[in-house]
Amino acid sequence: MAHYKTTNTQKPREDLSLKETSPKITGRAASAMGPMTAFNLVEQMQYLYVRVVKARGLPQPCDPYVELKIGNYKGTTKHLEKNPYSEWNLVFSFNRERIQNTSVEILVKDKALAVEHGHEVIGRFAFNVSDAPTRVPPDSPLAPQWYRLMDQNQIKGELMLAFWIGTQADEVFPDAWHADTASVISGYGVSDTRSKVYISPRIWYLRVNAIEAQDLQLRDKNNRGQPVEIFVKATLGRLVLRSKVSQTKTTNVAWNQDIMFVVAEPFEEDLVVTVEENLINKEGSFTLGRCEIPLKNVEKRNTGSAAAAKWHDLWRTEVVENKEVRFASKIQMRISLDGGYHVLDEPAHSLSDLRPTAKILWKPAIGNLELGILSASGLPPMKPENRVNAYCVAKYGPKWVRTRTIVDSCDPKWNEQYTWDVYDPCTVITIAVFQNGYLHSWDKPGGPMDLPIGKVKIRLSTLVIDKIYTNSHPLVVMQPSGVKKMGEIQLAVRFSCTNKMNMLLTYGRPLLPKMHYLVPLSKDQISMLSEQAAYTLALRLSRAEPPLRKEVVDYVLDVKTHLWSLRKAKVNFDRIVKVMDGVFGVVKWFDGICKWTNPFSTVLVLIIFCVVVIYPGLILPALFFYFSKEGIWNFWKRPKKILHIDADLSHAYTVLPDVLDEEFDPFPTRRTEEVLRRRYDRLRSMAGSIQTLLGDIAAQGERVQSILSWRDPRATAIFTSLCIIAGIIFWYVPFQCIPLLAGMYVLRHPWLRDQLPPYHYNFFRRMPAKTDIFL
Repeated sequence: MAHYKTTNTQKPREDLSLKETSPKITGRAASAMGPMTAFNLVEQMQYLYVRVVKARGLPQPCDPYVELKIGNYKGTTKHLEKNPYSEWNLVFSFNRERIQNTSVEILVKDKALAVEHGHEVIGRFAFNVSDAPTRVPPDSPLAPQWYRLMDQNQIKGELMLAFWIGTQADEVFPDAWHADTASVISGYGVSDTRSKVYISPRIWYLRVNAIEAQDLQLRDKNNRGQPVEIFVKATLGRLVLRSKVSQTKTTNVAWNQDIMFVVAEPFEEDLVVTVEENLINKEGSFTLGRCEIPLKNVEKRNTGSAAAAKWHDLWRTEVVENKEVRFASKIQMRISLDGGYHVLDEPAHSLSDLRPTAKILWKPAIGNLELGILSASGLPPMKPENRVNAYCVAKYGPKWVRTRTIVDSCDPKWNEQYTWDVYDPCTVITIAVFQNGYLHSWDKPGGPMDLPIGKVKIRLSTLVIDKIYTNSHPLVVMQPSGVKKMGEIQLAVRFSCTNKMNMLLTYGRPLLPKMHYLVPLSKDQISMLSEQAAYTLALRLSRAEPPLRKEVVDYVLDVKTHLWSLRKAKVNFDRIVKVMDGVFGVVKWFDGICKWTNPFSTVLVLIIFCVVVIYPGLILPALFFYFSKEGIWNFWKRPKKILHIDADLSHAYTVLPDVLDEEFDPFPTRRTEEVLRRRYDRLRSMAGSIQTLLGDIAAQGERVQSILSWRDPRATAIFTSLCIIAGIIFWYVPFQCIPLLAGMYVLRHPWLRDQLPPYHYNFFRRMPAKTDIFL
């Protein structure tokens, strides 16, 4: 095996532990901050809201707009060109903790007047922050009032306003203009900072079963003696898939193969099916016929029964002797939208939803999940602006939530709360933090992407019902330079159950819907369809306002989790070893019993063994009582915290730089031949060990098969003779004596043992395997 020497200066370990926090939330009990609200898992943040509705009586003509000033903050509405009906209906919000002035000044200005005379103020109105009333939902919205606009002691019109003190629970909060976005370019950049809720489109598996085609008009009848390939090509949007080549080479061909797509509602594209002919000795293919099927006409099925087979006309137009000739043939297909499956858009180990596509198959919800996204701390400045404009995205089931962007803050405070219905406790919620790289380059083509800062995954089945978990989660990422802590995010999580009996019954149900077991998909199909589903979701969510961009969706869905990583391969191997540690421990303990390392323990095991053999009915009750004892004992040692990143298990600090370079190398690779050669040699050395291990396992199985196969006639004759003798002996010997004698032999004293291997082991090792007959 080749060995590689790579210098690796180990970094000092950062604190990656999960910390308990004590935020001022009202989830446990009402506080002195005010009455209980729906936002009881986040800290109440007070905001000054100013709603600018409309103006009247302004001097005409004018291009009015409104400007608010409070301390260092200034917000403006858009200007209305030559519009006598000046209406904005815009809400401004100011964080009360950041307000440095108690007076709010509202100016109505004329954009055209500023260009001509340099004096743009039409009129003004001012009020004190302490005069603003307090409003707490579910109170009705505050009614706006008309206020006079004064300029040099003259009335210049009236402005309809409403202002109040509220919290982030106010219904206008998500769409309000926030003062902390004042440094952002107005327009599209500001809209990209607002918090939004997104619902994934309902996605289906589209199954196209190509059965056969008849009356195909081949391209050239003179080429019928040459080898040809006739196949079906299905096109949906930009995705093109093809079937296998038909084994029949006549005008009537058959395939009977499934071609599957992922489609999202509403259906925007038609399915295009073509039958093509390809001469093996020539390049390119020739279309023998084409048909289009609107997806709105496709049958939806929720069970494992096959869709009805239908004949579809295949049309092809050619110019023959300066005339258009239309050829017609037929293809038989079963086309269906399979709603009995759950479309797998996430990795199998971290699914957030297990329901089928068809709503009629959904079970009732078993509870609710509440998530409070409080704040983050220690976020590093991100390039190219070298600042932090952070927002969070949380995904559970089809519901995505996005918090507002906090501009230019390494310790942003969101304090936003969201709720999901839970249909299965064995699901995972993902919370990710991103750098909003689109704010200062929204109008520039090819601008920077939204860079991921880190993410947290929480499995609901590990949470205690109705308990509020308030923790500071480390944001840990692997980078080409090694593991790095990107800060911490403070969350509050509560999983409540509305029907405990239904929740307990879910543990006995299949993990996935029935269709996955009645009409199973192959691993290749699942892998291909998962990529399609992630692409479809990213395409649809990127069309929202503000958009969830492709890089955000891909990061949350872990679309690159299937790519090869030597570090992850070692991690998985260590996981298997740790799982087997218990088995190895039992084997080691039993070996010590057999060798009489502790005579008292060996004698005790012998007594227990004899009792169990004489009274075999005690075996199962004793086993179940032992497991119940272990469960009750471990209850007092149960984990009290949410599971979080384990840096040691992940080999975060022991991984070598060249291994990380391979992990972050894009697919396909862009490295030089020398680097690839080194990676290939390392992979060969590792694969050689695996190959040897697999060969040993196969050899043991082949030796078992060869005992009775007469491959070694002497060995098979010996074994057959011994079986006849053993059968005669065991016919007359009581059954309970057999395990009793076997146990006494295995647990015999070391004085009665030989250092050499036993006879049955020697006999088994001498059996032939197939290692001698393959190259």
